[in-house]
Amino acid sequence: MQTVAERVANHLREARKRLEAIRFAPLEREVGIVEAVGPGIATVRGLPRARLDELLVFGTRTRGIATVLDEERIGVTLLDRPDGVVAGSEVRGTNEVVRVAVGEPLLGRIVDPLGRPLDGEPAPVVSRYAPIEQPAPAILDRDLVTEPLHTGVLSIDALVPLGRGQRELIIGDRSTGKTAIALDAILSQRSTDVVAIYVGIGQKASAVGRLIDEVKARGRFDRCVFVLAEADDPAGLQWIAPYAACSIAEHFRDAGGHALLVLDDLTKHAVVHRELALLLRNPPGREAYPGDVFYLHARLLERAAKLARERGGGSLTALAIAETQGGNMTAYIPTNLISITDGQIVLDAALFHEGHKPAVNIGKSVSRVGGQTQPIALRDLAGRMRLEYTQFLELEIFSRFGQVLDPRSERALDRGRRIRAVLEQPQSAPYSLSAEVALLTAAREGLLDALPLERVASIKTLAQETLALERPEIVKRIEATGDLTQSDRENLVEWLRVRTGPLADLAERARGA
Repeated sequence: MQTVAERVANHLREARKRLEAIRFAPLEREVGIVEAVGPGIATVRGLPRARLDELLVFGTRTRGIATVLDEERIGVTLLDRPDGVVAGSEVRGTNEVVRVAVGEPLLGRIVDPLGRPLDGEPAPVVSRYAPIEQPAPAILDRDLVTEPLHTGVLSIDALVPLGRGQRELIIGDRSTGKTAIALDAILSQRSTDVVAIYVGIGQKASAVGRLIDEVKARGRFDRCVFVLAEADDPAGLQWIAPYAACSIAEHFRDAGGHALLVLDDLTKHAVVHRELALLLRNPPGREAYPGDVFYLHARLLERAAKLARERGGGSLTALAIAETQGGNMTAYIPTNLISITDGQIVLDAALFHEGHKPAVNIGKSVSRVGGQTQPIALRDLAGRMRLEYTQFLELEIFSRFGQVLDPRSERALDRGRRIRAVLEQPQSAPYSLSAEVALLTAAREGLLDALPLERVASIKTLAQETLALERPEIVKRIEATGDLTQSDRENLVEWLRVRTGPLADLAERARGA
């Protein structure tokens, strides 16, 4: 039996052996020092191995992005509030870029651009984090944009059609209904396989809250992701918001699915970029924007694409919103965005204040993808309508001079007014494809020409609600194929003729009495 002294001696020998096996070496740790802190930015000295766009962590766990690399200093864009970050604070590199959580657990959630929950629920449990900056798909990895994206807005689906994989700009003055059109597009995906991702950049919390409430009440909230960087959030968080949301949307596209990305709005994003660039003392250019402001949005919107079948066949559609001042579409940022996107939906403040909503200016709006993305039934009906409506707008201006018009011009004016009444649509009430086909059929066949203008609203209600109840077989075929057979066309015209005829007018008056 060992004595106490022997046991102690054995322990000492074992400890000596373990110590002799340890190889001591100096621990190298690269640490930078904060030189100055400004609103949303910081200047750091040290960190000679830091790389551009590297994620840096300050001693208080505040994070930032290495945005400017000079010989003696690093300009850092802060992603959090600089609580505790002062001159002399330590900062270290991570050898990582900014990443965001992606995947199915984000559906039905409200998060910030770093994936942190804003809805009071626990953080989503995800298995993958994607860099917020990713290269756009190569040309050979893309396919033609041929599948329609239904927005539920008749004036857009009929006259400015959108396709899955397209980049479309919604542009107009403040408070002209830009976000309302994007909201209708989100609500219209409630019966499709498209996942909607909305990113709010510098928006008021109250406005975003109303939009979210509308989606919860009328749409499929569980098929949406909301990425919010509100007006009082750090500028850096607003700056990365669209890129983070695009990475979330790309996850669904790359998995073979379809995603709709709403960017609200890129004008504010450009202003934030200018603010950060000036604070970091980058050389200013036109309107004080830095020279890379075009690349800022080009590298973002180029990521929207329809992938080839070999890459899964998924699509990412981008609806970018931009604000103009006094309808000036030739300003710096609007012209940049127009040149990047595949078309623009122009909202006219004059039309909006006259009560024509949505206030889409048909003459200035265009979709460069064209009618190849439209369902066949809409394409056949809308081709002539655009010409008739454009002629009506010109004739209406001419008639204001008090000229006496011939009967043919009077008929054209009457029909144009009814087409405009058909195109008017309340907010958050997107039409189904079958309702749009029914309304365009009624307008093309002249069934609305004899109706008083106030009766057109009731016809729109019939097309949206009653048609599915009384002609379900026609509705089912239109929704499934996007086409209208000759037999269905005749049955639909007959149903509309009965509904818009004199007997229907008498029944309407009786119900009103």
